[in-house]
Amino acid sequence: MPGRECYHCKQWIEDGEEHDCWTTTEATLTRELSDDLRDAWERLRETAVGFGDQRIYASHKSIMFSRKSCYFFVRPKRNFLELCVFLGRKLKAPQVRRSDRASKSKMYHIIHIKHRDEVEAPITDWLEEAYELSDVLASRTSPARGKSKHKPKSRRSSR
Repeated sequence: MPGRECYHCKQWIEDGEEHDCWTTTEATLTRELSDDLRDAWERLRETAVGFGDQRIYASHKSIMFSRKSCYFFVRPKRNFLELCVFLGRKLKAPQVRRSDRASKSKMYHIIHIKHRDEVEAPITDWLEEAYELSDVLASRTSPARGKSKHKPKSRRSSR
């Protein structure tokens, strides 16, 4: 039988068969969370929604929170929620498991949440800082490019 193995989920897909393991939903990703983790997830989501206008969507194994670009995402795991928060500075706090440079202007910070009570300051403050930073960084980049500052080379015709 001709077909192929999916690179992501390793499932065998017959030729002509539809397959989309990449697309998912929040409900699918949070379906098997324990009660404590579900409460923590709901509090995280409510907190982020309170910041203002944004897009919340599921992608592969993460739930993304973004304005023009993603400012944090959550990976629901069996025993914790893994937060990845993008800030313009490096955090030094016991809640931060790991951090590194994500780009020229941002650092990512990995935080594990196991209970609803952990979704409070300083974590909520960092999320709000990331939300505000995403707007600042987006305003720095102009969507339309201006005219080039370089003079065009003149063409000389030979006669």
